Amino acid sequence: MTEAHEQPTPPGQEPAPSGARPTRHLDARSLRGIAHPLRMRILELLTLDGPDTATGLGRRLDENTGTVSWHLRHLADHGFIEEETGRGTRRERWWRAVAVTRNLDTNRFRDDPGSRAALGIYVDEIVRQQFRQVARYVAEDWDPAWRDAGTLTQWHDLRLTSDQLAALNEELAEVVDRHRAAARQPPAESGPAPDSRPVLVQLQSFPRKERHRT
Repeated sequence: MTEAHEQPTPPGQEPAPSGARPTRHLDARSLRGIAHPLRMRILELLTLDGPDTATGLGRRLDENTGTVSWHLRHLADHGFIEEETGRGTRRERWWRAVAVTRNLDTNRFRDDPGSRAALGIYVDEIVRQQFRQVARYVAEDWDPAWRDAGTLTQWHDLRLTSDQLAALNEELAEVVDRHRAAARQPPAESGPAPDSRPVLVQLQSFPRKERHRT
C-alpha cells in the first residue's frame, strides 16, 4: 500500500506559480518522527487551518501549552513544519505546515522491526483523522447546495486485478489534480470565487478478503 497525503497550501501562503509542489518520501527516521497521535493532530490543524501558536493549538486540542511546544519543536526538527518568520515574538512563535505532498510506501517498513510500530501508529491515525473529518461534515449544518454537492459513496461490485486497482487510483488522482489546477486559475484581480470553500477529497479503495461460502 502506498499512502499519499496531500498537504493543502495553508491559508495565507501562496502555492508555487506552476501549481506543483515537492513530494517528500517518508523514510524510517521521518516516519518515527511524525508517528504520534498528538503530533499528527497538530500537523492536521496547521495544514487545514493555517498557522497557529502553541497557545492557540493547546486551547483547540485541550492540551498543555508546554506539551504542544515540545511536539512543535519535534515536528520542526523533522521538517514537517516551519516557523512563520516576521510574525509573533520570542515567547510566542507562529508555526505553519510545510507545503509538500507526503508519500509513504508502507511496503518499505512492514519487514522492519524498528519501524513497524511507528507505521501502525501513523496509518491508524490517518484513518482516524479521515473518519473524524467525515463525521464532522455529517454532523454540521450546511445549506442545501453544499449538502447536495457532497457525497459519501461506496461501490462494492468491482472485481479487479492489482494492476487494474492501481490504474483506477491513478486515474482518480488525475481527476482531482485537474480540478485543483482549474480552481487555482481564477482572474488574478478577483482571487478565488467568493462562494468557494475548502474541500476535502478522501479516496479509499482497497481489496477485501473474500469469504467463501460452504
